Amino acid sequence: MQQKTYLAKKGEVKRNWVVVDLADQVLGRVATRIANTLRGKTKVAYTPHEDTGDFVIALNAAKIRLTGKKLTDKKYYRHSGFKGGIKEETAGHLLQRKPEEVIRLAVRGMLPKNKMQKHLLKKFQSCASTAPSAL
Repeated sequence: MQQKTYLAKKGEVKRNWVVVDLADQVLGRVATRIANTLRGKTKVAYTPHEDTGDFVIALNAAKIRLTGKKLTDKKYYRHSGFKGGIKEETAGHLLQRKPEEVIRLAVRGMLPKNKMQKHLLKKFQSCASTAPSAL
């Protein structure tokens, strides 16, 4: 008898809520864990072309840790769409201004570059502190 590979279908997967505390954790390592949870790689019924992942809430984004000289040397770029409209910001400045954005960009970079990326990012929520009003 030949075994068959199980492929999860849309609507068959039970989704859980995962809460991650980012206080004193390294950005890249925790972003990898979040991306794997969003994709569903932590589950037995992982299917690459289907969304089998869980919802993730990240707390204490302002207390994330960057190693080395990334606070001053790492730069984030965005463009307004107009000529000469490129803006550049260091990781330290963005962490002070919008700590949730640093986490979101790190997780976004670790998700697949296809139509599923936008869908998976909708299941991710981060907040700068643990205050209930932020949720």
